[in-house]
Amino acid sequence: MSIPNLQTFGFSEDYQAVYDLAYRYSRDELYSLCGKMDDEEWFPEDAFRKLGEQGLLGVTVPEEYGGSGLDVLAQCFICEAVAYWNHTLSASLLASDNLCVHNLVKNASALQKAEYLPRFCDGTAIGALGMTEPGAGSDALGSMATTAYRDGDDYILNGRKLFITNGPIADVLLVYAKTDLEKKQHGISSFIVEKNFEGFSVAQKLDKMGWRGSPTGELVFDNCRVPAGNLVGAENKGNVVMMSGLDVERVIGAFFCIGMAQRALDLAVEYAVQRKQFDQPIGNFQLVQGMLADMYTDLESLRALTYQLGREIKDISVDEAGRGGVHKRSAAALLCAGRTCMKILDSAVQIHGGMGCMRESEVNRLYRSGKIMEIGAGTNQVRQIIIAGELLKESAA
Repeated sequence: MSIPNLQTFGFSEDYQAVYDLAYRYSRDELYSLCGKMDDEEWFPEDAFRKLGEQGLLGVTVPEEYGGSGLDVLAQCFICEAVAYWNHTLSASLLASDNLCVHNLVKNASALQKAEYLPRFCDGTAIGALGMTEPGAGSDALGSMATTAYRDGDDYILNGRKLFITNGPIADVLLVYAKTDLEKKQHGISSFIVEKNFEGFSVAQKLDKMGWRGSPTGELVFDNCRVPAGNLVGAENKGNVVMMSGLDVERVIGAFFCIGMAQRALDLAVEYAVQRKQFDQPIGNFQLVQGMLADMYTDLESLRALTYQLGREIKDISVDEAGRGGVHKRSAAALLCAGRTCMKILDSAVQIHGGMGCMRESEVNRLYRSGKIMEIGAGTNQVRQIIIAGELLKESAA
């Protein structure tokens, strides 16, 4: 694939330059790592940390803290470009740079920013978000069992987190815990936890179907002692911190899907030209052409919706997130992205035929990872609930 011309979608040359940098670096340095990552569930830690040297970490961090000072739309384009060549590393990048770092940019105190953000920007620290639990997935806030209570100059955390992307390799985590059980989702607080804090451990690294090489794990907080100064925002206001980033997370997830789907389409076209049956390339057959045409049309429809949402969330404030039109539309973007990506991946495997069923093929690797995007950041069904809920509110208003 040639690098997409973002200016045809109305974006400036600055965004194009960011995309080009991420695309070329990923092609030259990250693509060759994919096979080993998938085969061995291997995370290329050195390669990830070196992204800081390219200016691809801490993109939304202000320059005073060592970042690029760009907006979240630039981060979205980086995620898409990296996902095209190495979607598993892009997943870890999304979890660290957006779910953890960007939330700190939006919500952390000046002291916290000075302490932690420079470490993310130069690759010294890898981040993760600790939200999901064994009994709290779609109902992440209401069913949260991890607790925290004040003990002098510290908070004491107890509980477990599950399915945490980057959990096994994260240096710094943004973790949510209940500080007031009576208030339920309004009694949650967020904390910065370092991997060497007393009482924190990784219970297990999980063996996944897809996203292999982007480590996922179960985390344990056993009387984990966290300095009170590591409370992000106000006590019992963790839901505000979470909601401030969730709409952005869903949109950047849609950009991620575009990168994966574009790669699958390009592989399918290439295979349709090379593979011969009945003495001619299979791309000559109208049924194959129909699949390719549908894949392209679905992808470009997703791109149009997602790129527009990128504009809408670019400058979203903490107060605007988690409600109203952007909440509905960001859920719609990821709902569309997850479905479209899986549809395109399914067609790509179909075009590859028997080779698509082989675990070592690139299109098979993409297919196994695609399903995650119909589950992560709120399942398809949760996204539907959000969309329908906002529609009904608008109707009743």
